[in-house]
This record gives sequence, structure tokens and C-alpha cells, in this order.
Amino acid sequence: MLGKLKKRKRLRKHGFLSRAAAVLNRRRSKGRKQLTVSIHSK
Repeated sequence: MLGKLKKRKRLRKHGFLSRAAAVLNRRRSKGRKQLTVSIHSK
């Protein structure tokens, strides 16, 4: 969980948060397991 929060803060600094949030919301509708897998694979 901490790693996820750190990533989010880093994204916010660069201004990618809104785009990332849109992608996350799209993936979340598919399923939570896919979401976590996609985050860890990056």
C-alpha cells in the first residue's frame, strides 16, 4: 500500500495523476485483481 501511495504522489508532481486516475478507473471496472496485477507488473 505504501508503494502505491508514493507512486501516486510522484505522479501528482509530474501532472500525470488525472490521466493515471482515468486509466485506473477503467481498469477497476474490469476487476480488482487485474488492477493490482497491472500495477505490480509496471
